Amino acid sequence: IINDSAPNAFATGRDPKHAAIAFTSGILDKLNKLELEGVAAHELSHVGNYDTRLMTIVSILVGTIALLADMFIRITWMGGGRDRDNDRGQAGAIFAVIGIILAILSPIIAILIQLAISRKREFLADASGALLTRNPDSLADALLKIAKDKEPLEVANKATAHLYIENPFKNPQKLTGTFANLFNTHPPVEDRIKALRAMQ
Repeated sequence: IINDSAPNAFATGRDPKHAAIAFTSGILDKLNKLELEGVAAHELSHVGNYDTRLMTIVSILVGTIALLADMFIRITWMGGGRDRDNDRGQAGAIFAVIGIILAILSPIIAILIQLAISRKREFLADASGALLTRNPDSLADALLKIAKDKEPLEVANKATAHLYIENPFKNPQKLTGTFANLFNTHPPVEDRIKALRAMQ
């Protein structure tokens, strides 16, 4: 139990035998029994679906892409002055420009892919949790209460934000729209609730 009055929960662990689920004191106080069952089922689904392991692998791949992009930029920068007097030099310059563009864009694209995977895993955990409890409305009601609660989670940080059932940072000037959603770790709560209500 995390001693924080903001309602939230998360699961972590590489597999079901080495997993833990944490609830804030706020979620225990603010949700009823059925809603807590829905949240627990959602978090158990993350464990059962090996989401922490998957997201760790994805994070390593994103980090590797960023590292390779950085190395490419450094190699290009250090070797940029050679062979400028012949055709190989011109081809090398064109290759360097294309390479630098790709080196800049590839980490951004990799992060967008990581965030998209995170959003899809939230939908999967919602659906799996609803099947586990056979009561999709309890999780939908819990998500609605959590989203309406404006209290930010004091113990959260950006590195762990994707672990929580709902984004722990409450931002009153929240950007909306398809472009803004590309950079979110979680799908919009409204979309999650709509999908759960459709499971009836």
